[in-house]
Amino acid sequence: MVRQDVAVSGMTCAHCERAVIEEVSRLDAVTEVTIDLHPGGTSIVHVTSVEPVDPAEIGSAVQEAGYEIAGT
Repeated sequence: MVRQDVAVSGMTCAHCERAVIEEVSRLDAVTEVTIDLHPGGTSIVHVTSVEPVDPAEIGSAVQEAGYEIAGT
């Protein structure tokens, strides 16, 4: 198993978490997505997968949910 952590800005609530989890979970090889939510700050999305997932794909999924990778 591979775990990748991604910093995401703009998330403020449980609805935000669900939206990101739903989109990132759709990526091939992803088995679990959890989030350390920091409302008004930078949240950390933990992506567990059977093989590494291209960070650009994770970023696209986060954007599809309506949020941005922190620092971009």
